[in-house]
Amino acid sequence: MRDGEAGTPLLFGGQVRSVGGLPLDGARLEAWQADDAGFYSQFAPALPAWNLRGTLVTGADGTYSLRAVKPAPYMIPHDGATGALIEAANWHAWRPAHLHLKVSAPGHLPITTQLYFPGDPHNVDDIASAVKPELMLDPRPAADGNGIEASYDFVLDPAPAG
Repeated sequence: MRDGEAGTPLLFGGQVRSVGGLPLDGARLEAWQADDAGFYSQFAPALPAWNLRGTLVTGADGTYSLRAVKPAPYMIPHDGATGALIEAANWHAWRPAHLHLKVSAPGHLPITTQLYFPGDPHNVDDIASAVKPELMLDPRPAADGNGIEASYDFVLDPAPAG
């Protein structure tokens, strides 16, 4: 994130393991999110090109950690065909605050997911219907008193042989 990023500081971390429980050394986590105003870099001209986007690689213990800010809910673009569908179905265009993650490791199947924050009013009516209890984070006050922290562990299935 850029220096002086607005919003509630977020420390996010966890571990990547195989289904057998072994930590995965060298697992890659690609993370991206909206800022505290609900905008994504690459889509909002005032934001730096790769703001709140990055790739992490785990060490031997499979752990990862990143610093960001708590994202905001946002309205998806609702012009063109998407807008016509939203209007015809009488839906709203809001997504709840979430983190995007793609997790991969050699010899394992990748996971692409979104993780959500409790208390967001759009958790119950997400236009994408993607919020599930197992994807809900449990943020708590940060140990250093600066913002919040949350953790999430990923378990990867082995890739099929062949």
